[in-house]
Order: sequence, then C-alpha cells, then structure tokens
Amino acid sequence: MSAFGKRGGVGGQRPSFGVARPMQATAPAPAPAPSAPRETPGDPFPVADAEPIAPPMDALQRLAERQAASGEAGQSKVEGFESSVHRIKEQVLPRLLERVDPEAAASLSKNELAEEFSPIIGEVLAELKITLNRREQFALEKVLIDELLGLGPLEELLADPDVSDIMVNGPQQTYIERKGKLEIAPIQFRDEEHLFQIAQRIVNQVGRRVDQTTPLADARLKDGSRVNVIVPPLSLRGTAISIRKFSAKPITLDMMAKFGSMSEKMATALKIAGASRFNIVISGGTGSGKTTMLNALSKMIDPGERVITIEDAAELRLQQPHWLPLETRPANLEGQGAITIRDLVINALRMRPDRIILGEIRGSECFDMLAAMNTGHDGSMCTLHSNSPRECLARMENMVMMSDIKVPKEAISRQIADSVDMIVQVKRLRDGSRRVTNVTEVIGMEGPVIVTQELFKFEYLDETADGKIIGEYRSSGLRPYTLEKAKQFGFDQPFLEACL
Repeated sequence: MSAFGKRGGVGGQRPSFGVARPMQATAPAPAPAPSAPRETPGDPFPVADAEPIAPPMDALQRLAERQAASGEAGQSKVEGFESSVHRIKEQVLPRLLERVDPEAAASLSKNELAEEFSPIIGEVLAELKITLNRREQFALEKVLIDELLGLGPLEELLADPDVSDIMVNGPQQTYIERKGKLEIAPIQFRDEEHLFQIAQRIVNQVGRRVDQTTPLADARLKDGSRVNVIVPPLSLRGTAISIRKFSAKPITLDMMAKFGSMSEKMATALKIAGASRFNIVISGGTGSGKTTMLNALSKMIDPGERVITIEDAAELRLQQPHWLPLETRPANLEGQGAITIRDLVINALRMRPDRIILGEIRGSECFDMLAAMNTGHDGSMCTLHSNSPRECLARMENMVMMSDIKVPKEAISRQIADSVDMIVQVKRLRDGSRRVTNVTEVIGMEGPVIVTQELFKFEYLDETADGKIIGEYRSSGLRPYTLEKAKQFGFDQPFLEACL
C-alpha cells in the first residue's frame, strides 16, 4: 500500500518516475541491459534494480593518461635516409677539412662551394670505399655545406616555411612549433661542443659573444628572425637556442582578417588608427603575435614620415623608405659601455622623428615613451606583455613607478591617459590560433581611475571535436572617442561605420 492508500503502478508494480543520469561531456554511454527484478524479503512486490550511474570517465581518463605519459619520447631522433646521410657525414667531414682552406671556403657562396666540394667529396668517398647514388651524394653535399658555412642541422628547420619557432634544449632534444602546436624535430647535434659552436656562429654574426663569462645573448639571423642563446652553467642541459622565425612574406591586416585573426571591421578600424597617427600599445603574452601586429600596423604609416624603431634585437621589418632602426648594446667584459632602450629613446627624441616605434617596453623607458607620445610624436607604437587592456595600463603605471622617476601615481595615470589612444590585445588561444581579442580606446581620467571604452571584442562560443575554437568578433556599437582625431585625416566616416 502506498502512503495514499492505493497500490502503485499497473499490475502491482511501483510507478517509475525516471532515473537521474549524469551529464556527459561527449556522446552518452550506452545504457546497461535491464536486470531481472529481485524480491526483497518481507516485501510482496518485486523491486527493479536501480540503473547504475556511470561516472564521467572521459575527462578523468584524459587526466590519468596525461599523468601516466612517459617522458622518454622527448628525444630527437634522426631515422631512415637522413640517418644514413648523417652517419656518412661524420666520416667524411674530418677528411674534408684536411683538404680545404677555411679562409678560402669562407669567401665563397654556398653554390660556389658546392661546385668546389663535389670532386673533393668524391675523392674522400672513394678513399672510404663508400658508394652513393646521385640523390645521396647531393644530400651529403648539402649537409656538409650547412655544417661549414651555415647553422648545421638548424638549416633544415630554418628552410621550412611552416616552422615558426625552433627550441633547442641541448644537443639531443629540439622542438619546433608548427601551426601553433609543439612537436619534436628530427634533428640532432653531434655533441655539446658542436651545438656551442653553432650558437657562437649565430651571435658572432651580429657582433656579440656568448661564453661562460657572458652566458646570455640576444641576436638575430639574416632574415630578421630573433634568437636567444643561454649556455652552461646557467643552462643545465647544455646550450639552449630559441629562434622565433618570421614569415618570408610580410603579413598585413587584410591577411590577418582572411586568416580569422580579426574581423573585416576590426581590420578597417586598425588601418584607420595606424594612418590617423593614433598612439597604439599592442598588448599580449609571449608568442601571441605582438611583433607581427606591429609590423602590420606600420604599413599604414605615410611614406613621407621619418620613423625610428628601437629594440633589444632588431626584428621589426618596416617597408617605409624613411626608416632608421636602432639596437641596444650590452656591456663589455668590464661591465661598461651598455646602451639601454631608455638611452636610445632619449637620443631618438633629438633625431627629429615623426614616429618612434619601440619593440617592447619593460622598464623605465616607459616614461620616456609616454613623454614622446605626448610631445608631438603622434602615431608612436610599442608592445608590452600583459593579458588584458586593463592589466596593460596597470603594468605601464608599475614600470614608471619602478624607475628612479619620483612622480605621484595619479600624475603617471594622467600621463598614460593623455598619451595612449588605443590598446590592441592579441592572444594565442589553446588551439594554437592567434587572435585579436580586444580593441580598446583610452578615454581619460575619472578620479584616480583611467577610463577605457571597448570597441571590439572576441567572444568564445564553442569548440569543435578536433579542438578548434569557434568564436565571434563583436562590435560594441559605441561612438569612438578618437573619432575627432580620425576626422583630421578624413577617415571619420569609415571609422564610425566600422565601429558601429
């Protein structure tokens, strides 16, 4: 009997009000087959077994697999055809060096050296009684020339247009970034000495040095790619080289819109901001695309303007005819002669620039950059590490306060509000894509707080089965505060239409 004086259900069975099921991240697991009803002693009515609740194993299983993942796979391996060529190279190289004049070889180009080497390599192979077909001999010549004139095993990765980052963690392990994802590279160095020689070759090209007394060095390659080298005793696994490659074809704002890094309206608004001499700060994390965005925005600079760029290691590649790049200098062995970014900014103000572009601000030079933006150098740009536009403003305040300039916080905030017109926030998402997530205007001060207005924002919507993030670029529909500045250059109407 039920509490209401009636037997429940039809045919003497209790009514079923449904069974609670767990939320599933993916497709629901198949329901278990119904078991035979069991009878409880002392109860004349059979009770159906409760359906077991399956825990959401997908996410937990992924965590367990990650925890159990072995670290043994993190060693670069050279296999197959490349492996045989590298083995032969180790035998041929010492004998080849005995027959070659290093000074004469250094004066030749790679193509000329290949012609000179071909018969000599043939002689060495005959001595060693090694027979190679045409393909193998051509590959061997290339590897040997890369070893003597180039950067050894790194040449193969530098020639691959899909590789955007190269990270050498000692002679036995090299990782690359391809399409936003990290993967192990199929190259190896002979030993630590071999890797150290290549690191020295890179930094010597730009007049710098790396050894135990100066174990850190920033440099650049001929194509503008940025290089950082750190050697023992600071690096415990051997010499470490990090190379940030740049696209051979300069990326424009239109290309970014086509790739999905921003919307067409955002691209139009940023083009107008660059052409109308807005003071722009590009904010983002490491590897998020700040320098690429700075290069793209610089294409909107009038060819008649004098542009000075200041960087630690010159990597900006502007297309303007009147462009002067400046680069800092580290201290010598005696700890003297260092030229900092701040020194160059102060000097650049005396060089009659129309715009000053700073590769990255990370210290006291922030105050001098703000002064430049506020004293007739409209259109100046810089990059800065931060995760949001609001955090970007806070970091600028902190950098000025950390310097030896004794200025009240409110005065610093007011100078930032008066100097900066726009903050462009870029971000590398977890699927490897790089997107402009915010375009924010700096309006002014309201009490002690800097007031901003968001023009565009990237809204996360969903994620595909293969991990690709789906989102939407949304305009706030607000009238831009900087419309008056755009009007001076005749861009007020298209700017307003792009933002609404």
